[in-house]
Amino acid sequence: MGMEESPLFVQSLATGLTVLDAFNAERQSMNLPEIAAAASISKSAAQRFTHTLQAVGLLKKDPATKRFSLTTRALSLGYHYLQSNLLLERANPYLLELNRNSEETVNLAERDGDNMVYIARFPSPVRAIAHMPIGRQLPMFCTSAGRAFLSGLPDEEVRAILNATERPQFTQHTVTDIDRLMEMIATVRETGYAYSIEEYYRSDLALAVPLFDGSGAPVAAINISVSMAYWTLEKAQAELVPQLLATANLISTKPPSPSALSPFKIGYGTAGKNSGQSH
Repeated sequence: MGMEESPLFVQSLATGLTVLDAFNAERQSMNLPEIAAAASISKSAAQRFTHTLQAVGLLKKDPATKRFSLTTRALSLGYHYLQSNLLLERANPYLLELNRNSEETVNLAERDGDNMVYIARFPSPVRAIAHMPIGRQLPMFCTSAGRAFLSGLPDEEVRAILNATERPQFTQHTVTDIDRLMEMIATVRETGYAYSIEEYYRSDLALAVPLFDGSGAPVAAINISVSMAYWTLEKAQAELVPQLLATANLISTKPPSPSALSPFKIGYGTAGKNSGQSH
């Protein structure tokens, strides 16, 4: 029995979340018919859900245009996730150190379906980079973080994920063929790292290594993104991959010190009282 078939499943809550998910960069504001179409519900249902979501502060309605949009309160769920993520708490000091040592952009990404979601980002202090806010999703199949994560899964599961994934040709360099992708992911298992060259962003070279839990299952990936104006693949492999592997090892084996953690507690309210504790 699937989770949606369980008697414990609350359909109205799921539909409300679908309404929230319907808002994105292309649909920043919507009227009732547009919300109904985007969420695949009736207009009367859209009216009920938007009224409720407006009442609890997650949506706002423009009195002149009658269009709805998300409020800043919608950020709270993501904020609480970041605040309570133990892997992120453990990784942050080491990601910052990697960022300072490499002077390049460092990210931590977790899987969400067939995408990788960036839950930490430390931008390069010396180079202009593509804007990618926390929470941004990028496809698994063509990104270094995605391939690093996939390398920790059995072949049959990887192939099933790729078969079920839309694989657009984002650039002329995007690899979309499943057999070729399977070969690339197999290579990641041998070398310990993945790379992607201009497959999503032009002039972008990205390298990543997976992070595993105690049972050996992949839980996330650490990624470094650099400009091909300054780096070749060979140079990045020689200089950045060892740093990525060392960082992954530290995150997996050595809890950061209280002093290293303390800057990341600032702004978390009562969390600051626990800054002397490591996890």
